[in-house]
Amino acid sequence: QVQLVESGGGLVQAGGSLRLSCAASGRTFSIYTMGWFRQAPGKEREFVAAINWGSSTYYADSMKGRFTISRVNAKTMVYLQMNSLKPEDTAVYYCATKRDTVVAAIGNYDYWGQGTQVTVSS
Repeated sequence: QVQLVESGGGLVQAGGSLRLSCAASGRTFSIYTMGWFRQAPGKEREFVAAINWGSSTYYADSMKGRFTISRVNAKTMVYLQMNSLKPEDTAVYYCATKRDTVVAAIGNYDYWGQGTQVTVSS
């Protein structure tokens, strides 16, 4: 009932910046929190950041200081601004949604996008 499309991934040089976008459609009235996850080859899926309808945010400790999650004045579009990118940031980045507003709870995400590849060269 919710469709998510990520965009903005690509190949960037270490130290560069990239902004990912996630557009939601369908029954968007059920969305109270949107988040970003990533998965690198050979590793488990990792939580990145989340933002709720009240614009409260939560970041994984390893992402703080370089990544910023934000939203437009609607719950249908979120962004992930990534600065000072490092090769270890290389991963597929996924957008997801959930029906509660507890941003620090990284479980209970209901819908997932297909992901967008981010590759950072050294």
